[in-house]
Amino acid sequence: MSTPAAAAPVTTHPPSAFGNDLQRFLTLTWVLAVTDFKLKFFGSALGYLWSLVRPLLLFGVLYVVFTKVFKVGADITYYPVYLLTSIILWTLFAETTTGCVTCLVDRENLLRKIRFPRMVIPLAVALTALFNFSLNLVVVAIFIVVQGVEPQATWLLMPLLVIVLIVLATGAGMLVSALYVRYRDVQPIWDVVLQVLFYATPILYVATKLPPSVIHIAMLNPLACVTSQMRHWLLDPGAPSAGELLGAEWKLIIPAAITAGVFALGLWVFRREAPRIAERLREASRKGLE
Repeated sequence: MSTPAAAAPVTTHPPSAFGNDLQRFLTLTWVLAVTDFKLKFFGSALGYLWSLVRPLLLFGVLYVVFTKVFKVGADITYYPVYLLTSIILWTLFAETTTGCVTCLVDRENLLRKIRFPRMVIPLAVALTALFNFSLNLVVVAIFIVVQGVEPQATWLLMPLLVIVLIVLATGAGMLVSALYVRYRDVQPIWDVVLQVLFYATPILYVATKLPPSVIHIAMLNPLACVTSQMRHWLLDPGAPSAGELLGAEWKLIIPAAITAGVFALGLWVFRREAPRIAERLREASRKGLE
């Protein structure tokens, strides 16, 4: 009498970073980003206008201080537009990375109960920041018209700078979000890093105001390349491009490599940690109760 074959053991794999269904991955990312964007302003009197008010308030304060007190922008072509656009570009980077730091911990209940691609969460944060950035562009367009900036064919190249910025911000966001699950010191450390980057990036000033001895080093910062190239393409074709400020166009390979390196490192760390995120959150909660 033959014996029934033993049932094959059922194996379950821990959730990965991307999953195996691209359409589901993209749909989840979009739905989560749209939901976060709506909830962010739910119940507020001004609603979506808050995404415009914050950078405008910062712009107003900095503009008064650096044009009326320190006279920084007096000899810079279209300085108000440069300052506002730089602030909005910086806000996209800062909002993405800051939101990513705690995004996994904030979604702990979801991560511990539902199987879905973990990468959805930091990408949704980046997409939400991009929604805010798109709204802010309306204000930039108004300032461009008011200031009388002449249209240039190079305006069509501006999306390339946004793509570079998103790649850099998403890479850093993936890195800090994965590390924060294990090391809660990441948040105050990243706050300090952002402050340093803000003043090291030509936002309040233009790169040509830097001493010749440090300008080449400062321009290795990908964010400095973005704001400087924005000035060249959007506002003043006579202003030096990022490549010219670096000393040669081929040297743009260095900030490009830094951007790619940050993204690759963030992706590698996040993919490595993704299967254990729920477990690490559970351990952290257990330790917190002890």
